[in-house]
Amino acid sequence: MSWVHRGKFFVISIILFGLCLMPIAAPSLVMYESAACYRLVVLSDPHLPVREHAVKSSAKQQKIIEAKNKVIEDINGWEDIRQVVVLGDIVADLGTEKENDYAAQYFSKFNKPLSFIAGNHDYIYEDTLSPEGKRVRGDASYRERKLDIFKQTFSLPEVFYSQKLGNYFLLFLSVDSLDSRYLAQISERQLTWLRGELAKNTAMPTIVFFHAPLKGTVSNYNATVNGPNFIAQPEQAIAEIINSNPQIFLWVSGHNHTPATNPDFASATNVFAGRVTNVHNADMDRETIWTNSLYLYPDKVMIKTFDHKKGTWIDAIERTIYLPNR
Repeated sequence: MSWVHRGKFFVISIILFGLCLMPIAAPSLVMYESAACYRLVVLSDPHLPVREHAVKSSAKQQKIIEAKNKVIEDINGWEDIRQVVVLGDIVADLGTEKENDYAAQYFSKFNKPLSFIAGNHDYIYEDTLSPEGKRVRGDASYRERKLDIFKQTFSLPEVFYSQKLGNYFLLFLSVDSLDSRYLAQISERQLTWLRGELAKNTAMPTIVFFHAPLKGTVSNYNATVNGPNFIAQPEQAIAEIINSNPQIFLWVSGHNHTPATNPDFASATNVFAGRVTNVHNADMDRETIWTNSLYLYPDKVMIKTFDHKKGTWIDAIERTIYLPNR
């Protein structure tokens, strides 16, 4: 299935055929290269409206909400964006009706095409906490119902899908296991679909968007990263798929909330199996929000990181990834 989200949040944007305009100093734009180029902006872990359990101060909560609203303003002002990819954990915590309604209203304010995938917070947990104040993981039927709500909220016929964009093949994968004990596991149904999509498109350079990163693509900078709950699962099956499909060269993820100030955000550690670069993305539940822009050229992908608080690009971590066999 090849599909791009064009539901109730889709607004037609001007596509600059044959050109890629690249912001050097926001908000002004200059022509960067004349080769065909598509710009994708990545948003990860929005946690809308805000994680109240993690941020107790109402004043700080309001500052975070204001920072998230500024992201909308910035992105709507960028004329060269092809689409915005949202990497899951869209809701604040439990995926309640209130959280989903807020998320729907938030993304309705964007004037760019949007592509959504699910994270663990979007479907795994029950709507109420335990008597001890802990999250309760739902059973298979509960998770299935919440995935249906996710699809309805964001007008998705399915939580995984593919897209051809220029000479690129894009794969949008969701966390969707109904019974896994891990936070970020792909179902067997989705893995079967994934293998089929890759087998049909072996000649196209492929970018995978998924909520969680590949194991070992950041150092163990805290006690949870690279643990089984904070990597893409099932670990072995995913590694086998990557090893069997050399056209995969980028894996774009969030989940770990790795900030742009962390040395592992953009480093040699990000390379998996010697050839797949994991592009890490920070969460949005903070006063300083960073977003990555992927500039897809015919022969390479440029990755630039924008600081929405300062309104500037972080030149020191700009990267260029060349396509396989180039």
